[in-house]
Amino acid sequence: MLDTSAAVRLRRPDERMALRITESALAAEGVMDLAAFHHWFAHRRSVDVARVDRVDLDDLDRWGRDPDTGDLVHDSGRFFAVRGLSVEIPGAAVPSWAQPIIDQPEIGILGIVVKEFDGVLHCLMQAKNEPGNFNGVQLSPTVQATRSNYTKVHRGNAVPYLEYFQDTSRHRVVADVLQSEQGAWFYRKRNRNIVVEVTEDIELRDGFCWLTLGQLHRLLDGDDIVNMDSRTVLSCLPFSGADLAAAFPLPGESFGAAVIRSCSDEQGALHTTDEILSWITEAKARALVRTRIVPLDRVGQWRSTPAEIVHETGRFFRVIGISVRAEHREVAGWTQPVVEPVGVGINAFLVKRIGGVLHALVNARIQPGYLDVVELAPTVQATPGNYTVLPDAARPRFLGEVLAAAPDRIRFDSLLSEEGGRFHQARNRYLVIETDEDYEPEDAADFRWLTLHQLVGLLRHSHYVNVEARSLIACAHSLVGAVRTG
Repeated sequence: MLDTSAAVRLRRPDERMALRITESALAAEGVMDLAAFHHWFAHRRSVDVARVDRVDLDDLDRWGRDPDTGDLVHDSGRFFAVRGLSVEIPGAAVPSWAQPIIDQPEIGILGIVVKEFDGVLHCLMQAKNEPGNFNGVQLSPTVQATRSNYTKVHRGNAVPYLEYFQDTSRHRVVADVLQSEQGAWFYRKRNRNIVVEVTEDIELRDGFCWLTLGQLHRLLDGDDIVNMDSRTVLSCLPFSGADLAAAFPLPGESFGAAVIRSCSDEQGALHTTDEILSWITEAKARALVRTRIVPLDRVGQWRSTPAEIVHETGRFFRVIGISVRAEHREVAGWTQPVVEPVGVGINAFLVKRIGGVLHALVNARIQPGYLDVVELAPTVQATPGNYTVLPDAARPRFLGEVLAAAPDRIRFDSLLSEEGGRFHQARNRYLVIETDEDYEPEDAADFRWLTLHQLVGLLRHSHYVNVEARSLIACAHSLVGAVRTG
């Protein structure tokens, strides 16, 4: 498949890495074939079982309500807290509100080790059961740990493979960037997304496996297999470079060809990167957002009971308590509060081909928990049921188009879970929907068409692309092997 005459032009180290990433993305099989993986994964789900029971917030062990504020805090002062947040956005459809929010100032590590086998990059992935996961075990990064976890505040076992990310001096750092988490539920939360390539032999521990990017991409097509933390790290891979489309010639009219052209820097884009950066900067400068932490027991329109914290309409989300027993974790049992969303959300990219190059329609979106006010989001990022209790003006632009999309326009469609350590049964339907080439929406000042290589370029920096869009970028990259036409 590789056109070597084009490949020789990929001489810079970053261009060579882009080539190797693309080779791995097109590798449907690796050291373990997918049939063997599914057998292994089914076994992991059968042995790595966690018992998760709902308990009252007032019955959580080592957690309590601060007598002065009502905030939910751990007696160590570590891990995280649930506090109140007051938000003001003058001129918005909902100009002010208050809500509970997770305050977790620690920066955790989300890291994937990569290594070549038979000339193809493989990712070291972990089958891990998080208490909030739908269906229990999902594929996690090599390391997925908060600072409190890996510094053993919980007095638990050591985190496997942590040393590869704490000391990278002997290895090649492929990607390393701080990225935000959900801006609706976290207050200024960031994690270190890091990929490290090793050449030395690595002991394969129980619960871990090696997979190519192509195999991971195929698994993304299945519901609730590849977890959110894996998706965000995968999106940060430098999956862009000059001449990728020439090096990997796919059928000219196939959707996969449009995707790989979108990953090729020389293919161009509707807007220059300088224009996009100026548009984002202007959106951040224009946004007037005031947020402040307030006592949780003074958050209006939310009812706090011994059992839960819930909005008076029953919409949005609730804060509940859970008790966990899990034999395959650093700690065998604990209790904690979690955020439980109400309803399944929709995160969707509308995409179209411009000159044969795939572009995604992204939204410069304000969310109260962002450190830098605005980040690029999917075309649609919404839980439809929430808008029954909000003003009509708050209904997301393009939600109607996404909900009415014809099946033959849907290029990707999967139910995927969000982070299972802080959220309980949080799932979103991730969609990539292709529109006509002449589709040009009106009243879309907060939207722009970007190529995948432009999005990958932005992901080399913090606070440009939100976590929902990062998941969708990983999903869009999975379509590089798609051969359907249309």
